Amino acid sequence: MAKNPNQLSGKNDNEKLRDLFSRTYKEQAVWILNGFWDSKKLSEKKEDFYKAVQKHNELDTANKAAGSQLDEFNAHRFLESIHETLTVLAMREKLTQNGVERSKNVPIAHYLMYKHNLKASEVANAPQGSSPQELAEAQRLFDAVLAAFKEVERTKNEALEAERPFKQAQDELNAALADMKAQEEAYANRTNELRAKSETGGAVQKNKAKAELEIHLKEDPLPLRKAKITTEAAERKSDKLRAPFKAAREAAERAEDEARSKLNETEAFLNEVKSKPGQPYGAIFFMEKELEEQRK
Repeated sequence: MAKNPNQLSGKNDNEKLRDLFSRTYKEQAVWILNGFWDSKKLSEKKEDFYKAVQKHNELDTANKAAGSQLDEFNAHRFLESIHETLTVLAMREKLTQNGVERSKNVPIAHYLMYKHNLKASEVANAPQGSSPQELAEAQRLFDAVLAAFKEVERTKNEALEAERPFKQAQDELNAALADMKAQEEAYANRTNELRAKSETGGAVQKNKAKAELEIHLKEDPLPLRKAKITTEAAERKSDKLRAPFKAAREAAERAEDEARSKLNETEAFLNEVKSKPGQPYGAIFFMEKELEEQRK
């Protein structure tokens, strides 16, 4: 069952924090950004929040973006990656003083609470914006964009699969055409050579050349005949594969156009929502960052 992004479960602050710490790195970061966007001026640190989440996703090799807590070793690696001299032990001591229960592993919220001097009670009860309906609609549009870009990826892969045999057929056709051209040129050169001999020199030589020319013009030389047959087969193969490749490519183009349209729609809606006071600005910021990635 999906958790309510606007509310933590629990009868007291510790239970609510346990719920928060069980959520994904992104959800923890968004909760804190939403709650202290203005009061703690976390809006000025939003990029740091985003980078911290990406780093946690990277370090959590088992769970990636679905993870919620790092083990102590990887928590130290995270601190080192941001050139933080703090130790996990020192961070835990400070968090305990601020009312946070000790735990074996380290959720990203621990670091964010330590970094911004946030107490357990204020994080557990942090406001999440005054428009849950608009946030839900933004999330719906955002999810539709992600689904649309997954469809783009799928259709592009199908187009690539359809392109491979078509490209191979085109290469075969080009090679066959080149060979046929070479054979035609060889045939034409031989024709010109015999015609020239039939018109110059002695009578015996000219008669011999005329006889050879007559035979040459009547026959369809095997190499040229073979080149023509090969070219015709390559043309049929290429024509057969052109239609599915074209259809797959057009499907991919339509999917991308639709995804871009949904992306523009979602960005416009987010701009409208964030122009109003009391919004979940942290959630909106993360959506905008992920949409920005889709534009690349």
